[in-house]
Amino acid sequence: MGHAAAAAAAAHVPLGAITVDDLLAAGVAGGAAAELHEAVRRAVGARGGDGDAAAVWGELCRAALRPGVPFAVHRMLYYGCFAGFPSATPPAWTPDPEEAVLTNVGRVLEARGREFLGDKYKDPIASFTDFHKFSIENPEAYWKMVFEEMGITFSVEPSCILRENDAYPGGEWLPGAVLNAAANCLTAKPGRSSDDVAIVWRDEGKDSEPLNFVTLEELRKKVCLVANALDALNLAKGSAIAIDMPMNVNAVVIYLAIVLAGYVVVSIADSFAAPAISMRLKISEAKAIFTQDYILRDDKELPLYSRVVEAKAPMTIVIPVRGSTPIKGMRADDLSWEDFLAKVNHAKADNYTAVEQPAYAFTNILFSSGTTGEPKAIPWTHLTPLKSAADGWCHMDIRRGDVVAWPTNLGWMMGPWLVYASLLNGASMALYNGSLNSSGFAKFVQDAKVTMLGLVPSIARSWKSTDCTAGFDWSTIRCFSSSGEASSVDDYLWLMGRVCYKPVIEYCGGTEIGGGFVAGSLLQPQALSAFSTPAMGCNLFILDNNGNPLPQDSVGTGELALDPTFLGASTTLLNADHHEVYFSGMPEWNGKVLRRHGDEFERTPDGYYRAHGRADDTMNLGGIKVSSIEIERICNRVNDAILETAAIGVPPLGGGPEQLTIAVVFKDQSSQTEDLNQLKLAFNTALKKLNPLFKVSSVVAVPSLPRTASNKVMRRVLRKEFTQQPKHSKI
Repeated sequence: MGHAAAAAAAAHVPLGAITVDDLLAAGVAGGAAAELHEAVRRAVGARGGDGDAAAVWGELCRAALRPGVPFAVHRMLYYGCFAGFPSATPPAWTPDPEEAVLTNVGRVLEARGREFLGDKYKDPIASFTDFHKFSIENPEAYWKMVFEEMGITFSVEPSCILRENDAYPGGEWLPGAVLNAAANCLTAKPGRSSDDVAIVWRDEGKDSEPLNFVTLEELRKKVCLVANALDALNLAKGSAIAIDMPMNVNAVVIYLAIVLAGYVVVSIADSFAAPAISMRLKISEAKAIFTQDYILRDDKELPLYSRVVEAKAPMTIVIPVRGSTPIKGMRADDLSWEDFLAKVNHAKADNYTAVEQPAYAFTNILFSSGTTGEPKAIPWTHLTPLKSAADGWCHMDIRRGDVVAWPTNLGWMMGPWLVYASLLNGASMALYNGSLNSSGFAKFVQDAKVTMLGLVPSIARSWKSTDCTAGFDWSTIRCFSSSGEASSVDDYLWLMGRVCYKPVIEYCGGTEIGGGFVAGSLLQPQALSAFSTPAMGCNLFILDNNGNPLPQDSVGTGELALDPTFLGASTTLLNADHHEVYFSGMPEWNGKVLRRHGDEFERTPDGYYRAHGRADDTMNLGGIKVSSIEIERICNRVNDAILETAAIGVPPLGGGPEQLTIAVVFKDQSSQTEDLNQLKLAFNTALKKLNPLFKVSSVVAVPSLPRTASNKVMRRVLRKEFTQQPKHSKI
């Protein structure tokens, strides 16, 4: 039996039965294998007498499992430790009481726990669930505390935190409040100064050079300069201005300047092709757009400005990647970055009076694909950043002086989320301009001393397969966070092992929420690929087969619905009926109509939540939500032999991000000669026009598509069939 096979065979052997030979087979050298076996024996003896597998696992993490130990060993000991465990969600990390009191929530509870919870308060860990309940039942006290902790300022204070108002399904938040979210990002938080670092960054290819820093005062001046230049364009206040750029310092400055000056950001992902850019510009009625001439990745110049031009964009301000390099093909009415900034009277460039606005004024238009071909246009208000930052404060424990990295883009909600979650909490954001699948990014995390690293699961899978993080010191990381798609237990066990088992805070929400509805916490045990709690201030429900909410805290699986009393959640859509999308046909709870979300969720017997994908006809590809109909419309036109197709997101065996499978029905069933491999290549070529990041993993020939009595395709039936074991022709 080879090493790999032997290691696999021992993967689920109970911990006490693992031998030195098992460790040798998993790749540990002779002497080290004996030492590790002795460490395992001691851990079992020291902590295993009471049968507490979580305590034994914690001891192994502390005493034996270093990043240099082969992952096969980590996996063997994890599964061995929890062999026979009575739950499918064993804790991969358990909070330490001494560290718990240092977290944001732990610190507040130690100071004010009895004020909030009375005699029920015990300690931060034991009382977290009660505190979550308090955040729902006492929004006035909870959110006032959070705003004070984050140092949020209003030019006009709200009359209260929440009041009943028929115009808002869950009530009206911060009535009468006037503020500017960007201005709040540009002021030093208590205990911080304007000389503290707001952004730390590095360009790909300069990995051995010193880091670059932007202080809060430098950021403020840059934002004020751009805000003044925006006013010189003579656009009406409230005009929509798009950003189609990578997530770099200039993009962050432009984003904050647009909001500071009372305009509205239109978020466009830099991966989009011209048709997708054009659609978003038209829906938002954008009056201008910021972009770069190209994106530099691995020394390759990927065109960006030319795509914007192809989309027939309005006035475009173009930033050259290589400084003063002339921009090719510049349109007559477009502006270079240099000419745009030259419009400012530089005597006044460093200061700008923020445009203070009502709490529900728009700040940002983001897009989320629904079940139609046109993406939903979702406005964020000045309230939404408060939700983003509050989630970061509570669930990811972002503290003043922390360094937060989350590779993303302003075209997706996690881009604005990163801006607000870091700056409103007095932390620095870490930006790497380059490929994530390289040792360059891993070194940047080390050098920037990142304390919270966010990612989508496919990134972790890539790091695990290439081992590009090996040898770098990530010991400053206190936790990871994961969002965007389903994660794999083994991939995240590997990720935790890179930092001596710091937790992964799973985080699930939506663009229309501005944050999460379910997450993890550093005050609760964290299980791999599971959520330990609804988000603070959020009440969630699982619906039964009749569409009615199951009793709260009961075990079950079904479509998830939200209590509409939810700070920062959308109240309107630009191109759809908000009530129809989120509330029509939903059940009531305590006199309020529940809000539709669309994911299928499970609540486990031990109180964790697991996501089971979309309950409707959308899927998640690489962290991008897209409708099946959008993909099918393109695939149906690829070949004249195709009668119809169905696009399904299928989770791989062992869990992880959904993979795109296309089920194909051919017109002529009796003479089916189409080459499925060639068809897959054709599908991928065609889908690049929708988004170059979408990729078909497999094509399955089926005689027909399952349908309801009303002729709707039952994609969930196909998803279940393909997830188990496809019986049809497949490539």
